[in-house]
Amino acid sequence: MSRIGKKPIPLPEGTALLRPASGVIGIQGPKGTLYQPVHDAIAIAVDEGSITLARRTNQKAHKSLHGLYRALLANMVTGVSTGFKQTLELVGVGYKASVQKQVLELSLGYSHVIYFVLPAEVHVEAEATKGKNPLIHLMGIDKALIGQVAAKLKSLRKVEPYKGKGVRLLGEYVRRKAGKTATK
Repeated sequence: MSRIGKKPIPLPEGTALLRPASGVIGIQGPKGTLYQPVHDAIAIAVDEGSITLARRTNQKAHKSLHGLYRALLANMVTGVSTGFKQTLELVGVGYKASVQKQVLELSLGYSHVIYFVLPAEVHVEAEATKGKNPLIHLMGIDKALIGQVAAKLKSLRKVEPYKGKGVRLLGEYVRRKAGKTATK
């Protein structure tokens, strides 16, 4: 049996499992509601404040789906109860970020300003402290969407290995390369 798939998912206070249609599972909590289509090879049961998943057969594909759907449902439960937060750091001279409603305005060393429209499910804050790199805080209930938006923002100015400039996750390690050296 899948080591990940057989772990029960605890349901915190205020969260509930919904079954709006066949093949679709929903998790409702204080921060919102998320839905996920589920393969019919996976059986989902709720007992005593936890969700358990079981697979109907032992085919290789069904074994992999077992752990996958357990991880997806666990992320949904965490998202609707506490939420997710991702912080990006802008490293570079003159790099700036500001927010106007759901539009992130980025100045990343190009000749133009980049306007990035965020999905409605993602809340964003920009923080600029004197003497420190600007930070962008992404918050929401959908872990996959937060990660996707963070990856898209990182792709606007990839971190270069010589000076370390670019958009990176807070605390992300960047492998630095030695530059050219003068010959004697």
